[in-house]
Amino acid sequence: MRIGIDLGGTKIEVIALDESGKEIIRQRIATPQGQYDKILQTIVQLIQDVEQSTRQTGSIGIGTPGALSPATGLLKNSNSVCMNGMPVKEDLQQLLGREIRMANDANCFALSEATDGAAKDAHVVFGVIVGTGTGAGVVVNKHVLTGPNAIAGEWGHNPLPWPGDDERPGPECYCGKLGCIETFLSGPGLAKEYLRLTGQQLTSAEIVCLSEQADTVAEQCLQIYEDRMARGLAHVINILDPETIVLGGGMSNIQRLYRNVPEIWDKYVFSDKVFTRLVAPVHGDSSGVRGAAWLWDDR
Repeated sequence: MRIGIDLGGTKIEVIALDESGKEIIRQRIATPQGQYDKILQTIVQLIQDVEQSTRQTGSIGIGTPGALSPATGLLKNSNSVCMNGMPVKEDLQQLLGREIRMANDANCFALSEATDGAAKDAHVVFGVIVGTGTGAGVVVNKHVLTGPNAIAGEWGHNPLPWPGDDERPGPECYCGKLGCIETFLSGPGLAKEYLRLTGQQLTSAEIVCLSEQADTVAEQCLQIYEDRMARGLAHVINILDPETIVLGGGMSNIQRLYRNVPEIWDKYVFSDKVFTRLVAPVHGDSSGVRGAAWLWDDR
């Protein structure tokens, strides 16, 4: 049995998978806010509950925003800020009395879809979570590529490729830089573009809805968004040349992206023909917690 934990800012979810990847049990609970020790205790309790319910002991994988620093072993860049700078993995291993594996939530998303999801037949997979922020993970032959700095796949914090004059220097990003891909392709990024053109504040979902009603400005915004996504992913294809790119997060529900973005990226990719597929996730919101469980797949 493989146990996966998805440690989010608002909820902690646990899943148990059997050897074939079939779900045995799933549970979620609200994340204790600002209480490091309480968060660890909640994770331990969820694992104990699963093992008692199933009468099995499982391997444990945990997905979390941010990553473990290779230099210090401490968590960095988590949206649960009380976790930052803390020895999360070491503390949990001590509490549980066994080894665990941890990975960034975007890496877990990519691993889930590469293992038994939309990209299960691909050797090289790029998994993108595009929602409130923008994250990504790289999976090669069903193994997460982490890198010596634990930042493999940090696509959202590169500059938007081939920017136009009206895109430079770009919006300010929380990382301190200007013009990061995240500032353009996140849900708030689409909303900011509509605000720039109209002076009106709408959500990304409202903009999509307006475009479906033939609203000219909303349609213009989505065409701009699609071109920016095509440019951003073209860079990934030029460097990594993945067979499959899987979109996750709230923006992945915009169905026109899967048709339009590959038609646009052809003019940016350094190839006469692009065979990379852009696909929706099979497991959707469950991919993160499933991928955490699959961290222990050593096949």
